[in-house]
Amino acid sequence: MELLRLHARGPMTITELAGSVQRTHSAMSQKVAAMRAADWVATTAGTDARTKMVTLTAKARSVIGRLAAEWRATEAALEDLEQEIPYPLSQVVTDIEQALERKSFRDRIAEKLARDPEWG
Repeated sequence: MELLRLHARGPMTITELAGSVQRTHSAMSQKVAAMRAADWVATTAGTDARTKMVTLTAKARSVIGRLAAEWRATEAALEDLEQEIPYPLSQVVTDIEQALERKSFRDRIAEKLARDPEWG
C-alpha cells in the first residue's frame, strides 16, 4: 500500500506516509527502514533535520504496475467474497476492534491462564 501511495502522491515525509495509510509514525519509520534496505524506497533529508522524504526507487517503479494490478485484484476478490457470505469481512474487523477495546487479548489470555492448573 505504501509503495502505491508514494506512486500516486509522489514523495512524502514518513509522517505524511504514515497518516495516508493509517499507521503510527513509529511503525512507518520501521517499515521505511525495511523498504529502504530492500531498495524499494530511498530517503533524503526533509525541510528540517527531523524529517525524511521518502521516494520510490527505480526498482519499485519497475514493478508498480504489477503491485497496482494485485491490489485491484485483491480488493475485487474481497468484494466477491463479501457478496457470498452474510457477514461482511470489514464488519468482522470492526467487531474485533470493539471487543478488544472492552478487554485486551492479553487480558483474555491471562484470565484463561489463571484458571489453568498447569499454569500456576
